[in-house]
Amino acid sequence: MFDFSTVVDRHGTWCTQWDYVADRFGAADLLPFTISDMDFATAPCIIDALHQRIDHAVFGYSRWKNAEFLAAVAHWFRQRFHCAIDTEALVYGPSVIYMVSELIRQWSQPGDGIVVHTPAYDAFYKAIEGNGRQVVALPLHRDAEGWQCDMTALEHALAQPQNKILLLCSPQNPTGKVWSREELTRMAQLCARHNVAVISDEIHMDMVWSGHQHTPWSAVAQGPWALLTSGSKSFNIPALTGAYGLIGDEATRAAYLDALKGRDGLSSPSVLALVAHIAAYQQGEPWLDALRHYLEENLRFVATTLNHAFPQLNWQPPQASYLAWIDLRPLDIDDKALQKVLIEQQKVAIMPGYTYGQEGVGFVRLNAGCPRSKLEQGVARLIAGIYALNE
Repeated sequence: MFDFSTVVDRHGTWCTQWDYVADRFGAADLLPFTISDMDFATAPCIIDALHQRIDHAVFGYSRWKNAEFLAAVAHWFRQRFHCAIDTEALVYGPSVIYMVSELIRQWSQPGDGIVVHTPAYDAFYKAIEGNGRQVVALPLHRDAEGWQCDMTALEHALAQPQNKILLLCSPQNPTGKVWSREELTRMAQLCARHNVAVISDEIHMDMVWSGHQHTPWSAVAQGPWALLTSGSKSFNIPALTGAYGLIGDEATRAAYLDALKGRDGLSSPSVLALVAHIAAYQQGEPWLDALRHYLEENLRFVATTLNHAFPQLNWQPPQASYLAWIDLRPLDIDDKALQKVLIEQQKVAIMPGYTYGQEGVGFVRLNAGCPRSKLEQGVARLIAGIYALNE
């Protein structure tokens, strides 16, 4: 029913991934597999809803707190996660990272520690350090079952009085780990015990693959908490802006909304973002399920092709997200040398793992959210680049 194979030319659309690849990689003529947006047109139901709203032709100030938007979000959580939410706890924000930053300011003071599982999404480091707080890194480790959190080390970090917040990424970016309900419950208990607030970024919640289940933080929460998310990753609409969240504590919720409206003047949302979210959550499920199937097959292609070339990698697809977090350490490759070959010889842009912290050294993160024909080129160029280093 839906076409994910036809290539959409994104050149000349002010596209960060394609038109501005030189900003990060130093060359403009690269095939990009970089930031986490997809090369697919969004769901037809969203495009139809946007056309209808544009045809109205008046784009005045709008309100996010309307019955249609609240009902759409509640429907999505009930339908996808079998989870009832309190729509009175809902808040809006221009982006998840804006909301993360504001809650960091609400729940901590300059110099305080923010606990983060690493490797971590690079915007987490920027949000923490940009607000004058300290990153408290808690490295994940990998065993035969996947990526794991050392709960003893976590409790030790949470017990330090200067550490005020656990900034959780669920599912985790870049590893693609899906936190089990048991793990989340244990983290909630530890945070409550040590009076540590939790900010849970769940923007990848819809991209969880077969055999795994996303559990919203609201289902296990204790103490001060916030769940922040958006339909932007799932439906490829980040350029419309717009995110939302649940804040459990009424006083914090009121303070957040006061800052949004009073200090920052951001309470009037992008009306097209509201329209897109409502259409996605009320009508977009068939499209998303088809997309998820296509993305899973993309990740299987990466695994099959990469492991055929380098059996010692034994790379397995992540539990969530279309971001392939590839451990190249068995090949004993220098990260900087590989990037130089990929950029200068192979003309391809793939995110180096060290972007996500010290624990990312030896990895690359390849965005598989694209038509298979593009992915085939990217994986082939990655393999060719590795071979070139070993010549």
